[in-house]
Amino acid sequence: MHEGMTDEALMLAYRDGDAKAFEALYSRWRGKLYRYLLRQCGNAAYADELYQDIWLKIVNARKGYEVAAKFSTWLFRIAHNRLIDHYRRHARDAIASYEQDEESDFAEAAAAALPAPASEQPETLLERKELAEQLVHHIDALPAAQRETFLLSEEGEMTLEEIANATGVTRETAKSRLRYAVGKLREGLKEVGEARGVR
Repeated sequence: MHEGMTDEALMLAYRDGDAKAFEALYSRWRGKLYRYLLRQCGNAAYADELYQDIWLKIVNARKGYEVAAKFSTWLFRIAHNRLIDHYRRHARDAIASYEQDEESDFAEAAAAALPAPASEQPETLLERKELAEQLVHHIDALPAAQRETFLLSEEGEMTLEEIANATGVTRETAKSRLRYAVGKLREGLKEVGEARGVR
């Protein structure tokens, strides 16, 4: 019933008392929002706390919800504001790095299931894991504003206009931040490729 509904229609239905509409909305956005928060604050415990906080704000704001922008813009605007509050309380340098235990578990499970196609052989999986770790490292190394813009574009699947609205900047500023972020990531991954002898 809820599959074909837009995010905005789901939120309006939830506002009007349809709890299943909220479940559908939550299911659509939980992974993207959590990954965005995790990449932004770099710590699973903080990301969990922020994640719960944001969904609680959505629940509490439901009665006054009106469609003024896309739901994703509204959601990530709330997330952006909550992150700013978080940064004011905690210095980013004091936050521990994110460890990718799930990827390690995946690589071990895949290796145990041999024989597998060439794309799933242990050495290929290890190479992918190392590349993913390098990408995460380069994303983490981006200045906060560029990292946020990149994550909103990739995880939030937001347009430049939506990113600008969510973060309170102009479209040109969002565009510039995204361009710089993508450029730095390409350069970082190019260096990784060159180090491996890939041209």
